[in-house]
Amino acid sequence: MAEVRKQEKDFTKEVDELLPETSALSESVQLSDALERLLALEKQTRNARLANDLPSTTRLAKAALELCYESRDYTQLNSTISLLSKKHGQLKVVVQAIVEQAISWLPGIRQEQGVEKWLELVETLRSVTEGKASPSRHELSIHPDGIFLETPRARVTLALSHYHETLSKAPNALAATIKEALQTASDLLSDLQVETYSSMERREKTEFILEQMRLLIAVARLKDAEVPTKQGKNALGSGEPEWVKAKVGGRKVNESFLKEKANEDLKLKYYDLMIQQALHQSAYLEVAKHYEKVWDTPSIKEDESKSRAALEHIVYYVVLAPHDNEQSDMLHHLFANPALEKLELHYNLVKSFVTRELMRWPGIESLYGPFLRTTPVFSVSKQWEDLHTRVVEHNVRVVAQYYTRITLSRLTVLLDLTPQQTEETLARLVVSHTIWARVDRPAGIVNFNSKRSAEDVMNDWSSDMQKLLGLVEKTWIGMNAAQAAQSRIKA
Repeated sequence: MAEVRKQEKDFTKEVDELLPETSALSESVQLSDALERLLALEKQTRNARLANDLPSTTRLAKAALELCYESRDYTQLNSTISLLSKKHGQLKVVVQAIVEQAISWLPGIRQEQGVEKWLELVETLRSVTEGKASPSRHELSIHPDGIFLETPRARVTLALSHYHETLSKAPNALAATIKEALQTASDLLSDLQVETYSSMERREKTEFILEQMRLLIAVARLKDAEVPTKQGKNALGSGEPEWVKAKVGGRKVNESFLKEKANEDLKLKYYDLMIQQALHQSAYLEVAKHYEKVWDTPSIKEDESKSRAALEHIVYYVVLAPHDNEQSDMLHHLFANPALEKLELHYNLVKSFVTRELMRWPGIESLYGPFLRTTPVFSVSKQWEDLHTRVVEHNVRVVAQYYTRITLSRLTVLLDLTPQQTEETLARLVVSHTIWARVDRPAGIVNFNSKRSAEDVMNDWSSDMQKLLGLVEKTWIGMNAAQAAQSRIKA
């Protein structure tokens, strides 16, 4: 394809005379003669040495396609598109114009002529916009002319992807057909690296990435459903590769762009997909963060029911998250949020986790269980078990703060666990560096007091002495002031 050069000759008059004539020929069922005359003049207007008349070339190319479309000769339409795009020295603007013109006809052709003709035109457009030269013996070279057609190709591919997705939703479709159709739809979109397209608007680019993520998650769920539960999510044939791709796709979205008022719909769709991805990995803290972003959306805050639901989910997932500095910080910020006080049960649940007191599981289960087990979050048995685990871990941290040594039997009673479960919980928290503990099994004693170096002991002694001397000095000053006041009264 050729770059736009200086126009040497103007064929406007010739084109104005020819177009009515070719239109008349087409109406009299002489489409081939009309196309022949149009292409003959198009060659003259395209010739860089003689004319290089871009406006006239564009008019003639679009007129040729228009005649084929009006004659309902879709085979000739596909042939003409391919022919014009492969012409020697064809101008990029011309190819772009005919591709965009053909794309505008796609909905009408599908509605009037059916899927078969629509698919033929789609494949023709994808072939024209592919932008790859013929492969050599050793490598496949990328043709630079394909860059300016990247956005039209992406739009056509999106339409084809949606078509394959509809096949997977057919009422009588077999399981193998559903999987194949959905996989094809996902692969078509995943092949598009839209984040590198400079000609595509930011919003449209984001919409494409979200569609890629949505289809990848749909394929992943379908594959996971086929794998037996015992084999786990990393089993051969599972959807874990798709889950990873969806996570990578989420990193391509600019979250600051989603904060704009006009992009709230994309923001909600994005965080919904990210929540699904995080839940698959049981990354509860990430889920809580995503729900916090949803809750901060103006349209959600304006709707009381949606705002309440988002805040409830923040509470659920932040208490389900394993304890660390980030989780503790988010939990305390949530507890200080005035909006939480309106949700009495949720407020009390968060208060139980931020208060350094034991939470006996039977009491928690009887107090919160009847309500929580009816929610979509805790109706899942795994997440209810995870809540039990977080309560036990909280109790261990509380015991470690108030006890230096405790018998294993007493700790088992406080945690409402069996001795084996107690040891497993202690081991897990020690390995994660949440607490320091050592178990003396023969004596049945758990020691929470770590060995301290002489330097640490001296530093603590020095600090305590400074506090003590400070209190003594403060008391002495107070006593002197009281004595001076009393002596003035007597005088």
